[in-house]
Amino acid sequence: MRILLAEDDKNLNKAITWQLKNQGYTVDSCYDGEEALYYGAQDIYDVILLDRMLPGLEGTDVMTALRRQSVNAPVILITALGTLQDKIEGLDLGADDYLVKPFESEELLARIRCVTRRSGAPAQQSDGLTCHDITWSARDMCLTGPCGVTTLSRREGSLLESFLHAPEQTLIRETLLLKVWGPDSDVEEGNLDNYIYFLRRRLKTIGSVLRIKTVRGVGYRLEADLKEKKTPPQKRNRLSFR
Repeated sequence: MRILLAEDDKNLNKAITWQLKNQGYTVDSCYDGEEALYYGAQDIYDVILLDRMLPGLEGTDVMTALRRQSVNAPVILITALGTLQDKIEGLDLGADDYLVKPFESEELLARIRCVTRRSGAPAQQSDGLTCHDITWSARDMCLTGPCGVTTLSRREGSLLESFLHAPEQTLIRETLLLKVWGPDSDVEEGNLDNYIYFLRRRLKTIGSVLRIKTVRGVGYRLEADLKEKKTPPQKRNRLSFR
């Protein structure tokens, strides 16, 4: 799961980023409203955490602009403005939740799980993400299937999560490059094909029914191959009469 964090307090920004990454989330962080609007407009985030009092553009202005651009990722406003009227105004402007500073990291994580459940996106659970016959643990970087467990690199894990959050959906190449490598990366498209190859091998190694199908000219789709495996015919014992 990829999260955008916009917080101008650098110490708090670093602390929240560390906590989220420690829980297995991928985090892009920025410190002002203009950067937050640029990153958010890429529409690649599962959750957006916005400080309300950002320099450049206030968090509410960023959120309003993103909603106008049809960016529907859940937004949690993080702010020291904690009056009832502040909360009502933030929620009426389009926020999905409102978290008042100071707060405990456990509460932030719980609110992230809550808004992702409401949005229909799979929330990051302590025991990992499950799809058909596999379970992915971002914390341990382990992928478990019917035939065992394999460890994934961070890049492979981010790519797998992109598919797990949208099973049976075709993901275009540009979206995958943004979600896995980030909006500031100069990665070449061939790198995506290489990692798709790696991930296909991982799924095969653990005996999963899941396959990554190439949608020619568009991108890739994760789908289950539920066809029954044909068992080879049993050899009949020849009877010998003597």
